[in-house]
Amino acid sequence: MRILFLTDNFPPEYNAPATRTFEHCKNWAKSGVDVTVITCFPNFPAGKVYDGYVNSWKKVEYIEGIKVIRVWSFIAPNAGTFKRTLDYLSFAVSAFFAGLFVKCDLIVATSPQFFTAVSGCALSIFKRKRWVMEVRDLWPESIKAVEAVNSTWIISLLEKIELFLYRHASRIVVVTDSFKSNITSHGIAGEKIFVIKNGVDLKTYQPQPKNTKLLDQMGLNGKFIVGYAGTHGLAHGLDFIIRSVSKLTDRSIHFLFIGDGAEKGNVVKLAKDLGVENATFIDPVPKAEIKNYLSLMDVALVPLKKTDTFEGVIPSKVFECVAMNIPILLGVDGEVRGIIEHYKAGVFFEPENEVDFILSLTQIKQERIAEKNSYVEGCQKMAIDFSRETLAQKMLSVLSTTNS
Repeated sequence: MRILFLTDNFPPEYNAPATRTFEHCKNWAKSGVDVTVITCFPNFPAGKVYDGYVNSWKKVEYIEGIKVIRVWSFIAPNAGTFKRTLDYLSFAVSAFFAGLFVKCDLIVATSPQFFTAVSGCALSIFKRKRWVMEVRDLWPESIKAVEAVNSTWIISLLEKIELFLYRHASRIVVVTDSFKSNITSHGIAGEKIFVIKNGVDLKTYQPQPKNTKLLDQMGLNGKFIVGYAGTHGLAHGLDFIIRSVSKLTDRSIHFLFIGDGAEKGNVVKLAKDLGVENATFIDPVPKAEIKNYLSLMDVALVPLKKTDTFEGVIPSKVFECVAMNIPILLGVDGEVRGIIEHYKAGVFFEPENEVDFILSLTQIKQERIAEKNSYVEGCQKMAIDFSRETLAQKMLSVLSTTNS
């Protein structure tokens, strides 16, 4: 089988969409599938092309058995609606024209942003091939949740496009049960929707001792470290976290923020304005090094803003952390809360509730100190059940039946 996969993010980018797509495609290639990925030149999240790349019309490379075709796009930082929209649209157009010349049996296009899915749909029509839409985030619901777009007519147009894509895809793959419920509520048959949740590569993420060199470099020896690794965006509510941290009296707790995004500058400024001294902000680190930084964490912080839309989200970072036996301090209600509590792999706090956040943080610190193995068993069980290799084969089965 020959699969053409369209995605806006791919390694060496290191965000959740890039990781999921790469790990799935890598496993499919090992299974004998001919996989071609069309993506842009790596630039996320700063909107600057990575060293070793030039934003040219086309470049072909091979990564672990995957043929990767990189195409030109209008590159912009992950901030500002207009420029980001140009970024999304330009990639969709470039991906479409590049895809016309790729021989394939099946097309897969992943969202967000769902202009990539539009490109996949168009290619399926021109090439007369079936296509599968992978839904990793609900657009435009997530846009409305963070108030990134306030125009009702634009939201209405996006909703019409969304419904068109759902109807015309041969199969739909979603990452949560909540997403499936949402899509079926639009009148889409549940039989064509398959849930393939996020997971973790257990060969890459394993428990390891704290990296003493990094502890020394950052002056964090003896600290109880609460870490956040990921995008600093509108959806993540890191401003709330900083305001809460400013009121903590326990100075042994230190917060480590790793990453970049549209709101990072604002969050760093807020911490400075509030006199927060027990927080360290560092730039994104290469994927190969992130494990060393995760190892520093006694607890992994996973917050989102308080909105019903995010109750159907399962942030992928929880799986990487539990695979390293790092329990989760979770500020996301809904489906992911059910998973974490089922496995006893962390503690939930009500999103954007300052009192509950501080109480939950105090609880998880006390339990971690009192019993060093607390939460470890739950993390281990959860990691096994969400092995990326198993999930990749599950998705390949869906694609195979679509193509038959």
